[in-house]
Amino acid sequence: MRTPRLGSVAGATALCLLAATACSGGGGGGGDDRMHVWMYQDTLVVVQEGAVERFNEASETEAVIDEVPGDNYEERLRTAMGSSERPDVFFNWGGGSIEPYVEQDMLQPLDDMLADNPEFADSFIPSILEAGQVNGVQYGIPLRGTQPVILFYNETVFEEAGVEPPETWEDILGLVDTFKEEGVTPFALAGADPWTEQMWLQYLVDRIGGPEVFARIVEGDSEGWRDPAVLEAAQMVQELVDNGAFGDSYASVSYTEGAASTLLSEGRAAMHLMGSWEYSTILDQDEEFARENLGYVEFPPIEGGEGDPDNVVGNPTNFFSVTAETDHMDAALEFLTYTSEEEYVADMVENGEVPTTTNAEEAVADSPSPDFATFQYEMVRDAPHFQLSWDQALPPEVATPMVTEIESLFNGQSTPEQFVDALAAL
Repeated sequence: MRTPRLGSVAGATALCLLAATACSGGGGGGGDDRMHVWMYQDTLVVVQEGAVERFNEASETEAVIDEVPGDNYEERLRTAMGSSERPDVFFNWGGGSIEPYVEQDMLQPLDDMLADNPEFADSFIPSILEAGQVNGVQYGIPLRGTQPVILFYNETVFEEAGVEPPETWEDILGLVDTFKEEGVTPFALAGADPWTEQMWLQYLVDRIGGPEVFARIVEGDSEGWRDPAVLEAAQMVQELVDNGAFGDSYASVSYTEGAASTLLSEGRAAMHLMGSWEYSTILDQDEEFARENLGYVEFPPIEGGEGDPDNVVGNPTNFFSVTAETDHMDAALEFLTYTSEEEYVADMVENGEVPTTTNAEEAVADSPSPDFATFQYEMVRDAPHFQLSWDQALPPEVATPMVTEIESLFNGQSTPEQFVDALAAL
């Protein structure tokens, strides 16, 4: 499932970072001589635990993983980064999640390390590695699998309606009418968790205007929200809502409770735009449906759009970054190289993840779900650009109200024009 980046208030971030000037000292972690690697606590951490074991067998520096509960990971990290207890290496989401630390010169740039290790640098899919940059400088190395947003569909429902998966935006609109006539909700949408709604806008803005539109916004130009592509995307969302594409009760449908996924698997909804973790979610709910009747395709192109139809949005991966004042700089940089090793990739695949390395075709074929894993891997590998989810690419003080405005648009509480004005005012 999507590893959430929890919201936070700008004031807390600023206070913590300001405190860093006074509180920071040498070293990090737990006040001992070990190299501390902070990880978001979940079932996937076994892969990093294996890497630490192999590292410790070969290094004079002992590494240890500190698992931090996910519900307060970012808060704990901010506090630690402003003290002598900062980690040496830490898990993050790239983009806006680490930008405040970059601005305070608290992270180690990794460009020289990659230049000195070209084989390591070339081992990652370029569009994935790029998501670990801030202002064109590399600060993150991929550590987990990739999570693109995919258009899932119920093959049985499509067969009964005599239609094919969409290949164009016009197909999308036609399928909305078809499934409404069949008494099936065209698209499941978990509107009770509004981060699910931004996926539509992410793809639409990218397909219409290309990645340059959101890149301008990420760089801090709020007027980028006034790009014509954003307004057109909002108008297309409004058209979908008004035409009943999501049914009548989507605002009360929850993703975290599995309701949207159930609508798809039970045939009450025909399609669902969701991150790749949806496959695992449905596999857990209804294994027979997942393996026999769950279809998946890429988001279709939009006629006349400037964006490459092979572009992908979602969560490229999670990243390891190194704190600038660690006492274990050489060891920390060496540890990062373990993320592309054959054993590491094999552990990821065994754990159900889809790797971000360029030579993972054979490993992916050994996945517990090889057909889906191969589709997902090739989709990401061939993408010219992979846009990080908006709420993770932007700093929290922008991301949180942005998601609220997206929810208002989908709920019909604001017009596309009001939506654009509100975002530009953030």
